[in-house]
Amino acid sequence: MFWHVPGLSAASPVDTILDKENFKLEDLLDEDEIIQECKALNTRLINFLRDRVQVEQLLRYIVEETPEDAEKKRIFRFPFIACEIFTCEVDVIMKTLVEDEDLMNLLFSFLKPDHPHGTLSAGYFAKVVICLMMRKTLPLVSYVQGHPEIVSQLVDLIGITSIMEVLIRLIGADEAMYSSYADSMQWLDDIQVLEMIVDKFSTSDSPEVHANAAEILCAVTRYAPPALAAKISSPSFVGRLFQHAFEDSRPKSVLVHSLSVCISLLDPKRLVSASYQAFRSQLSHGTLVTASPETVNGMLDSLGDLLKLLDVSSAENVLPTTYGSLQPPLGKHRLKIVEFISVLLSIGSEAAETRLIQLGAIKHAIDLFFEYPFNNFLHHHVENIIGSCLESKQDQLIYHVLDECKLVTRILEAEKNSALSSDLTKHTLASEGRSPPRIGIVGHMTRIANKLLQLANTNIMVQSHLQQNSDWIEWHASTLTKRNALENVYQWACGRPTSLQDRGRDSDDEDFRDRDYDVAALASNLSQAFKYGIYSNEDIDEVSFS
Repeated sequence: MFWHVPGLSAASPVDTILDKENFKLEDLLDEDEIIQECKALNTRLINFLRDRVQVEQLLRYIVEETPEDAEKKRIFRFPFIACEIFTCEVDVIMKTLVEDEDLMNLLFSFLKPDHPHGTLSAGYFAKVVICLMMRKTLPLVSYVQGHPEIVSQLVDLIGITSIMEVLIRLIGADEAMYSSYADSMQWLDDIQVLEMIVDKFSTSDSPEVHANAAEILCAVTRYAPPALAAKISSPSFVGRLFQHAFEDSRPKSVLVHSLSVCISLLDPKRLVSASYQAFRSQLSHGTLVTASPETVNGMLDSLGDLLKLLDVSSAENVLPTTYGSLQPPLGKHRLKIVEFISVLLSIGSEAAETRLIQLGAIKHAIDLFFEYPFNNFLHHHVENIIGSCLESKQDQLIYHVLDECKLVTRILEAEKNSALSSDLTKHTLASEGRSPPRIGIVGHMTRIANKLLQLANTNIMVQSHLQQNSDWIEWHASTLTKRNALENVYQWACGRPTSLQDRGRDSDDEDFRDRDYDVAALASNLSQAFKYGIYSNEDIDEVSFS
């Protein structure tokens, strides 16, 4: 805080303006120090800004469309400064707003269908509403509850990310709202807000709408208010998701993001977006939705139709790459299906494991692992599938992977023929006239092989299977042992202190490495690149993960 000492400190520019007789609000908004003075609770400035006329004018700068011939400061500066004044969280200014019905109507008039919804203006609107939601929770919720059309208007604008963030907080709320006004959650359930959100998969073709709708539903699965938890995990809601995903006329983004919601139901701790990570710290209340047997069974009912989409034999499109060509490329939707299978196996559901064996889903995923040797996202998920199968308590699942899927045999064949094939019947072809590169799955195969060796120490079935395979014994002795020794980073000198060479991982490092966030973060970053139009070609967008 700065003290104004007479004779030693100059008067504040804001006070100088306030000393004038005929000053206007625009004069203050044009002053650089207004936000600083607002945060410092300049009494004269606050008393001026708290007046209803000034609050109304500040709102109009935010929500009203700017004339085309307006000055730049009217287009950019005044809306920004007006938003910052509200987010300074000066109680008397916010009180003037929330206690006046007409001012609240003016603020939420931004959501009307006939109103322009620019991204910049939507961001200012969202910041003001979120600030009110956190500091004036009860008056805001009372207003929204008295105007239920606001929720449907928010859902209609769900493709704008800042509006999506308002809706997430309205549904999930913060701790003050949740503890003091929990009955509002039941009201949201009564107006069927979740149904309105999931139906955007059917009524909109925009990938941004699908992505934001999925993000809201995933947020509900992680920290759902009690009134919404039962509904989102019900078999009927899961069936509604798959119903929209399987519609022939719908774009593939509907399937991808519907599966994201299902994955979040199965594994609520999985984070799919960076924007939600910034918000999750505020959602410390609520119950984490866990997949019940009924929820899993609801997903298994659609599993057969889902696995049909993994078939790549009928696709004819070709994608050129630096190493050759993909015919066809795998595509984001098939990658998402494999991820869904991976998560479905990780929850330990015996019914899911049996159903996946019957439908050949595990074998199909392993086939894709070898058919697309440069898709590391796919390799990561298939490695998790194999690990879940080998560590399962069901001998049937272990037998299926080792004997029916011939996992060890296929690894040895790939090691023997480690160059990319030029066979025209393959889905990944090497470029003509160039030396074929080495396949990109060697690292994942090594990890899987080491996993087999580790499990052979405790599992008789795995041990017996490996001992009966003479090719495996020879490859293990001649190749795998040397490779492990070569790649053991703790044996590398590299100038490191001797005491660190044999140091094992500490608990924090082990926890970090065991998490699935590294690949998920890379996938999210790649999705964001396509989401914001860095790439525009539809074919490339469809196969961005390949």
